[in-house]
Amino acid sequence: MGEIQKKIQRFLRSEEGPTAVEYAIMVALILVVAIGAITFLGTSVSSSLSKTADVVSQVPKTGK
Repeated sequence: MGEIQKKIQRFLRSEEGPTAVEYAIMVALILVVAIGAITFLGTSVSSSLSKTADVVSQVPKTGK
C-alpha cells in the first residue's frame, strides 16, 4: 500500500499534471474561438450567396 501512496504523491507533485491541464484549457479556448468564427463566417457566406442567388434569378432567360 505504501508504494501506491508514493506514486500518487509523486503524481500530485509532478509539474506535468498542471501543464496538461493548461494545454487542455488552451485547446478548449481555441475551439471556442474557431467555432465562433466558423459560425459567423458561415452566416455571412450564406447571406452573400442568398443575395447572389436572388440577383441571378432576376436575370431574364434567353431562349434559343
